[in-house]
Amino acid sequence: MYILPRAIVEELEKRARALGISIDEYIFDLVLKDMNSKRSSIKYIEGAEELLKQASEKIWSACALAIKAHALARKGIKLESHRDLWIYKNEVAKELGDWVRAVFRQAYSMHKNFYENQATKEDIEDTLREIEKLVKAIKEVLREAHSK
Repeated sequence: MYILPRAIVEELEKRARALGISIDEYIFDLVLKDMNSKRSSIKYIEGAEELLKQASEKIWSACALAIKAHALARKGIKLESHRDLWIYKNEVAKELGDWVRAVFRQAYSMHKNFYENQATKEDIEDTLREIEKLVKAIKEVLREAHSK
């Protein structure tokens, strides 16, 4: 992996924003502009698949971090393994509702998808919405706990 200087990243972000596109799209457009259509289309779809893979892993990470936050705030315990997360998510479900267990399993399927790349775009988007709901619910619990 290559890391770009911050000044370059900021410039890329500025130019992409001016065009109303993501930095990923902008970079792809720059790199592929001189390539033939067939090769460019292959590179675009490979990029799309990679971004979906990354989204899958980030969904799982967001879920795991939210569960860890709850464990620290409510019980003062630090969860360190996936097994710890699987067990503790039941505590969150007791407080927020059974839907938490289903959402946790959805998020875990995205972790698995990171390696297997089988989920559809719709699956990823649906799971993302559910994880956003979980993160917001846990954030509200933490806000209430910290205000006491």
